[in-house]
Amino acid sequence: MSLADHHKILFEPVAIGPKILRNRFYNVPHGTAYGVLRPSTWASYRAVRAEGGWAAVSAEFSSVGPSSDEFPLHSSDIWDDEDGRRHKLMVDSVHRHGALAGIELHHGGAHAMRRVSREPAFSASGLAPELPPPAGPLGTPKVMTVDDIERIEQAFADAAVRARDVGYDIVEVLAGYGYLFAQFLSTFHNRRTDEYGGSLENRARFWLETLGRVRDAVGDDCAIATRLSIETQGPWGHSIDDSVALVRMADPLVDLWDLNVGSVLDWGSDISPSRVIPEGRNLELFARVRQATKKPVVGVSRWTSPDLMAQAVRSGVIDIVGSARQSIADPFFPQKVREGRIEDIRECMGINHCISSLDRGNMTCAQNATAGEEYRRGWHPERFEPLSRPDVSVLVVGAGPAGMEAAIGLAKRGADMVHLVDSVDQLGGHLGPVVRLPGLREWGRFIDHRMIQIDKLPNLQFIPSTRLSADDVRDYGASHVVVATGARWLGTGLTPGTHEPLQGVVEGASWVFTPDELLVRGKRPAEKSHVTVYDAEGGYMGTSIAQLLADEGYKVSVVTPHSQVAAEGDLTLEGPAVRASLHSSGVAMYREVSLTSARPEGVIGVGEFDQPFSLKSDALVLVTMRSPIDDLYQELTIDREALHEAGIEAVYCIGDALSPRPLAEAMFDGHRLAVPGHDIGSGEPG
Repeated sequence: MSLADHHKILFEPVAIGPKILRNRFYNVPHGTAYGVLRPSTWASYRAVRAEGGWAAVSAEFSSVGPSSDEFPLHSSDIWDDEDGRRHKLMVDSVHRHGALAGIELHHGGAHAMRRVSREPAFSASGLAPELPPPAGPLGTPKVMTVDDIERIEQAFADAAVRARDVGYDIVEVLAGYGYLFAQFLSTFHNRRTDEYGGSLENRARFWLETLGRVRDAVGDDCAIATRLSIETQGPWGHSIDDSVALVRMADPLVDLWDLNVGSVLDWGSDISPSRVIPEGRNLELFARVRQATKKPVVGVSRWTSPDLMAQAVRSGVIDIVGSARQSIADPFFPQKVREGRIEDIRECMGINHCISSLDRGNMTCAQNATAGEEYRRGWHPERFEPLSRPDVSVLVVGAGPAGMEAAIGLAKRGADMVHLVDSVDQLGGHLGPVVRLPGLREWGRFIDHRMIQIDKLPNLQFIPSTRLSADDVRDYGASHVVVATGARWLGTGLTPGTHEPLQGVVEGASWVFTPDELLVRGKRPAEKSHVTVYDAEGGYMGTSIAQLLADEGYKVSVVTPHSQVAAEGDLTLEGPAVRASLHSSGVAMYREVSLTSARPEGVIGVGEFDQPFSLKSDALVLVTMRSPIDDLYQELTIDREALHEAGIEAVYCIGDALSPRPLAEAMFDGHRLAVPGHDIGSGEPG
């Protein structure tokens, strides 16, 4: 296969100042949770993106000094020469694959964490002569003096020189996301009366002076870029009209514009989940800014379709496709487009596991198990080392996320035969019904990608509508068995917080429902019922069920013991939009309430301070916790002698059947079984 004509525009080189991008794919700055604290992991992660064909690969935001210490967040400091040496490891790894290396210089201002440096935060100004500045994360920031401004400008220039000296090709000044320069641009933060406040030109002065210093410092050695958030939500940002004016002001100082939307206070506007925001929705805003510059423009908009990317470039609205999440999901996206292998692309699903996992210390992806594991485990997204014993025959029971991933990996490693068996007639396991929930259609990309790969592998066969007992498995003739039979939602109301079922709940009662009964078996409460959804899990399921039932005409209430409805959704950046949608649909929401009992007439519980809670309703949906369906695994492994007599060398349990977890972790479990380090050809039973 070859490059399609309508995609050729994406592979035209683009000049940015003194540098040339080999194509129009730009891996924009994004966090990894690694940075200078884990430099080898960081370098290997970035290198794979360069190998996959991205023309430029950027580091995450890099703070220029201790007053912008962001620990424990995922910043990459560039304060001194030691930091520089760690950056050089990443830069060299990117250059080895022919890509340009970019760095985003950053200062958080009032939002900086400063937990290690213990420096005071900086604020653009106080709200008025008699009022302090807006509060930062750990206290009231210090209003910046002109001397402070001078020192920070010099810190950016020094960091730029340090970046140039370790080999960075592109030096970007971050003026977005509500950080320091954006705070000066904002009339919410900036109430100064000196030359750095008042008019838009004055509020932009600090940023413009810094850009000028950075350009003077690195000369013609680097391309100079700036990231500008061109629109934000709420009072703390600036308008699209202001952005057009700002681009005109700064245009002589930059070689490249990197445009996004949103701020640290409405991050979901930029890193938008597919559940609430469609792909490419920023194009109209980019078109407004396009009129103000002839310099190359990088635009980010959760691009996943090469067709839409090419259309955006051909329209002239953007020159370069900026991407973070698609590069995580498939580092080899550009190469696959160039080779005409569109069907092999792992499209980002917009689930934002990559975002929620960052604050927990390790980036994960629901499409790509190898993300972040390139150095530690030696994993590669496209290369599969042959099995040490390719003569193995593998039976995978369960075609959900873990089972599909394991079966594909083992087949790609050359197993003689892999049979993927499921009791239903479709691939996907629990994910199949999930993608029919409101807003979750794009999650089906997980299944679509793996269905294509299964069809391509001659040594992998999917066998649908087949339920296997332990005797069936022993008689199957496989040398290795993988049990990936998933999990089920409990119908008792048992929660991790109480370790007790709800009093009065009888599993299977006509007024009690689980997600499995609603989505798989199609059961519903009586028409016009008032339904209580008890969401003790806090993930996507409870609020999705509530939205589904509300859309179907039920009166719905959500009760959760968490401090917020859709608690996990706040980490994946969809929480506010999900709550707004539920509110618009008439769904009542009760937070920090733990139910203690339920009956057909309603539910009873206690609030945060042990105050009584009761709610009348006709039906109860329990979204509390899942239990592994591991009966087959337990029955097989309890009789080792029978396994030996059947010629079964090993039995493995993976995914939700081992431990119910989010999609990214279940898929990861299947991949881990299939790849080197856990060589299935040499395993022991159990």
